[in-house]
Amino acid sequence: MIPVSVLDLAPVTEGSTVGQAFANSLDLARHAERLGYTRYWLAEHHNMPGIASAATAVLIGHIASATTSIRVGAGGIMLPNHSPLQVAEQFGTLASLHPGRIDLGLGRAPGTDQATARALRRYFDGADTFPRDVQELLAYFEPALPGQAVQAVPGAGVEVPVWLLGSSLFSAQLAARLGLPFAFASHFAPDQMDEALALYRSQFQPSARLAAPHAVLGINVVAAETRERARRLFTTQQQSFVRLRRGMPGLIPPPIDDIESWWSPQEKSGVERALACAVVGDADEVAAGLAAFVARHRPDELMLTANIFDHAARVRSFELAYGAASRI
Repeated sequence: MIPVSVLDLAPVTEGSTVGQAFANSLDLARHAERLGYTRYWLAEHHNMPGIASAATAVLIGHIASATTSIRVGAGGIMLPNHSPLQVAEQFGTLASLHPGRIDLGLGRAPGTDQATARALRRYFDGADTFPRDVQELLAYFEPALPGQAVQAVPGAGVEVPVWLLGSSLFSAQLAARLGLPFAFASHFAPDQMDEALALYRSQFQPSARLAAPHAVLGINVVAAETRERARRLFTTQQQSFVRLRRGMPGLIPPPIDDIESWWSPQEKSGVERALACAVVGDADEVAAGLAAFVARHRPDELMLTANIFDHAARVRSFELAYGAASRI
């Protein structure tokens, strides 16, 4: 069976609260652990009313403390928003509290709008420093040298697997050059997926951290007892994408019966392109869809995400999805 993992944005639904979103994430993580999912990752976003995972390291600690075996991590930390030393200290702390269970995925986008990015990056020089910042961060996890002026405490000598995340060719090439595992954001930006995978695998240079390339692909999976129910549940994510592109991000909306009358043809085309890596249907359809996706792209691991309004339906979707993946 191909390893499968969960990407969670801690969604805040209409009529709910941030506190309930955190409770739902914890409940989903426990279910994922019992089912056998490999990882449970949370993503950094800011100034997004429907996403509660802004303080990503704090939420990772909360999830890790209430689970026992599943790996918990960031998918990812947007490194331009932080100093490498602070990230090393945070994840050195997490990995010291939960040895062998913490992952650190790094992205170079701000994870927000331009105004919020400026508010976050008060002393930031630019995204062009990302490769240098990644190498600085990696160095903080190495054992401290005698007389080293700046150390990550905790962090130095702590084992923290570091991943690079991306939706373009840039991070694929950087991950290959540094010998790091790579996760592609095909669940919302699939256009360059195949080219990025090919570059990563062909240019990969083994490192002390990773001997051979390891690529993870994101995919939207919405599963339910019937095809019709799954498609209706998926309208929540479709609406969220349209609202974001309209400049009206908000709380996660409930599903609707007729998405065709809700969006314009141009909006439909844009969302279908962004969410092209999606498998929606009953258990058999999801199994077939996942099998076809794996056969075509040959990922080493799948990162499943599902923005479903009803928490019970979301948990059930991940249950059905895991069963479907087990058939591959």
